[in-house]
Amino acid sequence: MPPLPTHAAPSNVGWHTRIAGHHELAAAILAGALLAVGFGMMRLVDSGQEPGLHPPATTGQWMVWISLGIGMIYGGRAAWEALRDWQFNIDVLMVLGAGFAAWLGHVEEGALLLFLFVLSGALEDLAMKRTTSAVAALNSMIPTETLVQRGGEWMEIKPDEAQIDDVVLVRPGERVPTDGVVVRGSAELNQASLTGESLPRSVGPGDDVFAGTINETHPIEVRVTRLASDSSLQRVLNLVLSAQERRQPVQQLIDRLSMPYSVSVVVICIIVFAVLRLGLEWAWADAAYTAITLLIVASPCALIIATPTATLSSISRAARAGVLFKGGESIERLATFRCAALDKTGTLTMGKPRVQQVHPVAWSDASTLLALAAGLEQGSTHPFAEAIIAEAQRRGVEPTACDRLSFQPGLGVSGMYEGSEVRLGRFAHVKDLMPICLHARVHDVMEVLHERGTLAVALAWRDQAGVFVLRDEPRPGGAEMVREFHGLGIRPIVMLTGDVQGVAQRLSASLGLDAYYAELHPDEKLNFVEKMHTEHGRVGVVGDGVNDAPSLAASDAGIAIGGIGSDAALETADVVLMNEDLRAVSWAVRLARQTRRTIRTNLIFALSAIALLAVGTLAGWINLSLGVLGHEGGTLLVVANGLRLLLYPAPKIEPPPAAPPMERHGDHAEPGQSQAVEEPGAVMAG
Repeated sequence: MPPLPTHAAPSNVGWHTRIAGHHELAAAILAGALLAVGFGMMRLVDSGQEPGLHPPATTGQWMVWISLGIGMIYGGRAAWEALRDWQFNIDVLMVLGAGFAAWLGHVEEGALLLFLFVLSGALEDLAMKRTTSAVAALNSMIPTETLVQRGGEWMEIKPDEAQIDDVVLVRPGERVPTDGVVVRGSAELNQASLTGESLPRSVGPGDDVFAGTINETHPIEVRVTRLASDSSLQRVLNLVLSAQERRQPVQQLIDRLSMPYSVSVVVICIIVFAVLRLGLEWAWADAAYTAITLLIVASPCALIIATPTATLSSISRAARAGVLFKGGESIERLATFRCAALDKTGTLTMGKPRVQQVHPVAWSDASTLLALAAGLEQGSTHPFAEAIIAEAQRRGVEPTACDRLSFQPGLGVSGMYEGSEVRLGRFAHVKDLMPICLHARVHDVMEVLHERGTLAVALAWRDQAGVFVLRDEPRPGGAEMVREFHGLGIRPIVMLTGDVQGVAQRLSASLGLDAYYAELHPDEKLNFVEKMHTEHGRVGVVGDGVNDAPSLAASDAGIAIGGIGSDAALETADVVLMNEDLRAVSWAVRLARQTRRTIRTNLIFALSAIALLAVGTLAGWINLSLGVLGHEGGTLLVVANGLRLLLYPAPKIEPPPAAPPMERHGDHAEPGQSQAVEEPGAVMAG
């Protein structure tokens, strides 16, 4: 085996390199320093103080002009790029304002405007880079090399060179290079950067692992199931990048009105100049000075930056907590739904049931019962099917080959074996194949199990029948999510499930739901979502993103749980939660609502500032210097308010509960007890 790879420590970056990386900020600081020193020199000469020590006034003037020139280089370049694209925007307005101010003899005020404009632009760029920290963090999670088994030996390759079914070695301290399944070894994986879970996740043979998670304990061998370019981490990275390009509806409106507004500001300023000069007979310089001040204070810098800063900050904050917002519109949708429909299997429960008992009600051999059930479920992705197949593998039972398989959604599966039909699923689905003498017995056994909140499916073939007892652990944080939803005014909260009444009723009561509807087909779930929208307004649907795609697509806000490995979740839902804790759902709603309030506050402040500064300018209360300070200061306040979302408190989430140990205990398997096969004719207790 090759030696452990060494990772070079990042070299210290010199100050000159950092300055070069932020050249606009460095230029703004230089322009500000020249302006301050030059203006001080000019004031010293004008005041007549210390006549023997003051430098020539022209030196200070030249420094102010140089400051103006530096601002013109950066501001003028942005203005030229806008005009070249036939855009008349804020950059053009600011350059025009500074140029006209200098033309009127107010060079220092023009330089002040461009200094603050370039400085605020540089700070906004730095703020935007802070909001993309989630993307940088995801990029850093992609390893640069991995060990793969080729020809019986381990060789070092790049992760994107790994092929499907390759076996890669993940040693302690290393990141999983791509999605796969553990084939040997067990370990604790830290996936906090991807899902936000604070505690590591235990994995062993047969468990899925995802690219970017960190192995904290022991070496494991992983069979590759997805190419690096198709891994969950890469798809999440692509989703975050695309989300940052999707704008809020209000931002789309502002973008459309930006150019007409800027043109209107220029026209209004020309009209104001004409009225003051011709109508009120002001001096030419005074009228132009007032018009230029109005041009600056009416520019919508703060208005335009109000929404994207808050939106990008929210997207980045959520991504660090394992919540993916699909852009500004998704945040708006999540913040405004008023009632909720929740799926059960895979959403309120983990969606990974385990077979607890194989009960041959009337069967010659429990092993053949399990083999026939596993044969029927071959090719199915239903959680019950995966549980039965996994149990057969655990016991070393080979699935029986069945013909003419057909699946009935919400009921079960059918097929042919040795010329006779065989069915697996609900009692209503299988009873027609059972002898009448077994109907009552199988029905009573399943009813008792359902009343206890346990899952059960029956299998019938010829004159034989059996029952499979399964348990699906509830997902952590469900009751807390429901309570927080109620506290946010989200009512009613209903569960829509295809499961039986007893199981649904028990889970609904434990979570404090407002209502539940059981034994529903997928199309019936969709009808319920549409009905809730009609009766209660905007509806949010929380599902696992696999079989809930129609309901998620029809909702006003679709939230997919545990979507790190689900293509359907990433494609269909507005919001994808990569961790397993339901408390992250209500946290995401609170963050979305806080984002909406922040945007509203920013917009109100920006519009109010423009109005007050404009009125003050026309009334003669605000000169050009105060207008510049008010305009650029308001922009920076709006940016700072949006960046506060980066500090939004993290959700309190936990990893999924560990599966209970299975120990031998008599003839039956219950939680924490044996999964041993019962002898033929064994009678289930209860």
